[in-house]
Amino acid sequence: MSIDAGGAAGRPGGPGDALVLTYVFVVAYPLDAWALLGDASRRGIIERLSLGPCTVTELAAEMPISRPAVSQHLKVLKDAGIVDDFQTGRHRVYSIDAQRLDRYRRQLEQFWAGALGNLAAGPHEQERGAG
Repeated sequence: MSIDAGGAAGRPGGPGDALVLTYVFVVAYPLDAWALLGDASRRGIIERLSLGPCTVTELAAEMPISRPAVSQHLKVLKDAGIVDDFQTGRHRVYSIDAQRLDRYRRQLEQFWAGALGNLAAGPHEQERGAG
């Protein structure tokens, strides 16, 4: 966080001046398919939204977690681009962005194709390839 209260050369810094606060948020871990889909609650939300759009209240009614927890998971999914939302009356309705979700599916498939390919090669071929 940085604070700028003025007072530097050429800038006012008197009692009536505005105080500007700037918050800097750091993403410690980039979102990837493992982080997004590794959480059972997020997988449950995605499964439910695959049936059709719904509100947070509707989601929370079907899940073993609180409505605020559902909202937090929806925020993570929305920030990753997997979930879209739109306002309808007083309610916010959430739905899946299938194209973005497909990107994460391909990421997981690529991992498993490589991992299973390595297992199929057997330990002797892996050692020859490494040395």
